[in-house]
Amino acid sequence: MLLPAAFTLVLAAIAHIVSILAMPALAERNAYARLSERTDANVLVLLPDPTPRETALPMMDPAFISAVCLYDLSEGALKVRVPATADYTSVSFYTAEGLAFYALSDQAAGKVIELDLMTASQKAALPEDEEITAADRLVIESPALEGIVAVRAFVRERGMRELVRKQLEAASCSVGG
Repeated sequence: MLLPAAFTLVLAAIAHIVSILAMPALAERNAYARLSERTDANVLVLLPDPTPRETALPMMDPAFISAVCLYDLSEGALKVRVPATADYTSVSFYTAEGLAFYALSDQAAGKVIELDLMTASQKAALPEDEEITAADRLVIESPALEGIVAVRAFVRERGMRELVRKQLEAASCSVGG
């Protein structure tokens, strides 16, 4: 009697773990799919502020202003430029399946976050110039051709929302330059 019960319990646990791990891969309306309905590739778009009834993405923090850029590296490397705001600004990179692979904040980058996002083959094709150092050009290698660049800026006081939003309007995400 104990052996069949233990076997059933183990089988149920395995089924539960497999279903949890498979859920992100099987989800039809992931973040990339939702955002692709709102914007084109390689264009940075400010997201509307979340409300209790509606939000562009699940679990958005209302203390931040968010912008996204769906990237497609099939046409070339992506240039990302984000001005730092007064309090905190971050840029995060995700594959279309939601795998986070790089993040950078203004604390590490300075007044402007500037970088190039490219595939391994695009990075290998870069000319080796001795005058360009790692400090001059931050190159991020993407594990996928498509994904999401997420920009978040903290807003300390409600009255500063429009100022921070205007600062983020100067951010860009474009192929080539």
